[in-house]
Amino acid sequence: MPHRGTLAQQTTELLQQLIRNRCVNDGTPDSGHEIRTVRTLQQFFAGSGLEGIVVEPHPGRASLIVRIEGSDRSAPTLALVGHTDVVPVEEAGWEHDPFAAEIIDGELWGRGAIDMLNLTASYAVVTRALAEGVPGAARFRPRGDLVFAAVADEENGSRFGVQWLTENRPDLIDADYVLTESGGAHAGPQPSLTVMVGEKGIATRRLLVRGTPGHGSAPWGARNAGVIAAEAVTRIARFRGTTVISPEWRAYVDALAYDTETSAALTDPDRFYDALGSTGALAGFAHASTHTTISPNIVRAGEKGNVIPGEASIDLDIRILPDVSADDVEGYLREALGDLMDDITIEGDLYGASTVSPLDTPVVEALRSAVRRAYPTAELLPMLGVGGTDGRFFRRRGVPAYGFGVLSERWDYGRFRRLFHGHNERIDLDSIDLTVSALDRVVREVLGE
Repeated sequence: MPHRGTLAQQTTELLQQLIRNRCVNDGTPDSGHEIRTVRTLQQFFAGSGLEGIVVEPHPGRASLIVRIEGSDRSAPTLALVGHTDVVPVEEAGWEHDPFAAEIIDGELWGRGAIDMLNLTASYAVVTRALAEGVPGAARFRPRGDLVFAAVADEENGSRFGVQWLTENRPDLIDADYVLTESGGAHAGPQPSLTVMVGEKGIATRRLLVRGTPGHGSAPWGARNAGVIAAEAVTRIARFRGTTVISPEWRAYVDALAYDTETSAALTDPDRFYDALGSTGALAGFAHASTHTTISPNIVRAGEKGNVIPGEASIDLDIRILPDVSADDVEGYLREALGDLMDDITIEGDLYGASTVSPLDTPVVEALRSAVRRAYPTAELLPMLGVGGTDGRFFRRRGVPAYGFGVLSERWDYGRFRRLFHGHNERIDLDSIDLTVSALDRVVREVLGE
C-alpha cells in the first residue's frame, strides 16, 4: 500500500469537496454550476501566489485557468486539463449517497470520483505544490510553463468549456503537450497500464420516421411510426458492421495474455465475434475498440394515448473509428435499416474525426518512467479511447494529448469502464496516492530545470 503523504491527503480532501459541489451537467445550459468548483479551487490556491483567470461563457458555466511561467520561453509547455462537471445520477441505484463523498473501506464514493474529479483534484494539488515548493528545499523552477485548466461542460460536448476556450481564448490553454482523462487501468499479468493516446470520433444523427396517423382503437394494418421506429432500433442493435483490428487493439489483446486460440480469434476480423464472449467484463470495450458503433439512445413517438403516431424520431450516438468518413456513416445506417429507409430520413451532419497522438514524445517517456516507478515490471499500454474527452480539441490543433493515471491493482479496464456514468462510482485511496505521485513526477520531469 502506498504511503499516504501530504499530496495524497490534500488530493483526497479536495476531491471530497469537488464531489460535494454537485456540478451536475444534464445537458441544459443552466445546469452544471461549475462556478461552485471554481470558487473551491480559488480558495485552495489562496496564498500560493496563483490566482488564475476565470471565464464564464454562460452564467454559472465557469472555468479556471492557472499558469505557472517557466524560466525558458523556448521550453515546452505542459497543460493539465480536468473537467469539473459530472453526469446525473439515479440515486435509487446507489448503495451510498452519491454526493456525500464518504470514505468507506478505503474507497472514496461519489459521482465524479473516477470521471474525472480525482484527476482534476490531483492536477490542482500538483500545481500548487510546484508553485509553493517544499519547505527546507530549493524551490523547483520549471523551464517550461505549466497550465492547470479546470474546465466546464465536458460531459455535454464542451460548448461552455474547452471548445469555447479553443474558439475564443486559445491563449489561455496554449500548450505543447496535454494530460487529461483517462488511463491507468491494468491489463494482463505483467502488468500493463493503459494510457489513452487517442479517441474515436463522433457523428450524431437523428432518424425521422414517417407513418400514418389514425385512431388507436383500430391498430391492425396501421402504419404506426412508433412500430417502425421500434423495428429500426432493433435492426441497429443487431447490426455488426465492419470489424477493424487496429494496432492498439492487437497490442491490448497481447497484453491480456489469453490462450493462443483466443488471442488469434480476437485479432481476426472473421472470427472476432466467436471469441468476444471470452473477454467477460471487457466485451463492451472490445467491441467498441474494433467497430464503429451506433447506439439508439433517445426514441420519441406519439403525443396522445388514443392516436396512432404518424411521426417518430430516433437520436443516435455514433462513435467512429479512424479513417471512417461521413459517407461511411450514412452507408452503415442504410445497410442496417434496409427497406425501412423508405420511411426514414437521416438528419444531421455533425462529423468529428477520430484523433490520435504520437508516441515518440518526451511526455510519453515521462509517463513510462512514472508507471515503472509505481510498478517496476509494468509496461505502458497505448489505447484508443472509445468515448470522448477534451483531448480531442487539442489533438485537432496538432497538440499531443494523453489520458493518464496510475491505479491500484484492483482496477482492470472492465471495472474502470463500468463505473463511468454508472451506479456506485468510487475510487480507492491507494489509486489517489499512486496517481498524484505519478503526476508530480511527470510534471517535474517534463518541465525540469
